[in-house]
Amino acid sequence: MTHHDLLSPERLRGVLLDVDGTLADSNHAHARAWAAALRDEGFEKSPEAIFPLIGMGGDKLVPELTGLDAESERGQRMTEGWVRHFQELIPDLRPTPGARALVEGLRARGLRVVLATSGEAEVVDALLRQIGLDDLELERVSSTDVENSKPDPDLVQAGLRTLGLPAEATLMVGDTPYDAEAARKAGVPCVLLRCGGHPGVEEHDPVYDHPQALLEALDQAFPVE
Repeated sequence: MTHHDLLSPERLRGVLLDVDGTLADSNHAHARAWAAALRDEGFEKSPEAIFPLIGMGGDKLVPELTGLDAESERGQRMTEGWVRHFQELIPDLRPTPGARALVEGLRARGLRVVLATSGEAEVVDALLRQIGLDDLELERVSSTDVENSKPDPDLVQAGLRTLGLPAEATLMVGDTPYDAEAARKAGVPCVLLRCGGHPGVEEHDPVYDHPQALLEALDQAFPVE
């Protein structure tokens, strides 16, 4: 499928949007928060070592980084610690370039928009307020709504149910290979953005720099009437 076909009005009816790294410049903050949460439990991992795993949910990160079950007592403390440490960093976070314009541009075309994020609901609430998107009152599915987080397809499948659309009429927009893998497993076409800084995005096609660049491509393929 060409880039133009991927974004064409003949195909596209709804969009699933990741949040961290896609709409919010928050991936490095998540890596720092996880490093602090692990340190609280006696595990020394640098933010740089953790960063390539950001995009997975805590149910995947905890065992990957520590060998512990995320549902164990210590695993749960780490997840709670990550939430606490990340919330302290939220006031310094900013939206990615064109984040709001992309959401508004999608809606202007009559497309359904749902957020599909591995983040905890309380964290996503605070993050959307910080980056100025909370007033858009976007529907969403998060890790609290499904059994398994990305790269499992659960979130994308839940997003499809919320959209009420088939996979072939939908687009996933994310910033990590975990978004692309989850979308692929659910049969949903996907584009990735470089603005999250993940080193693996260049292996995917198509890739855009940030939401503004995706919106410009959408303007070409799917003009607002």
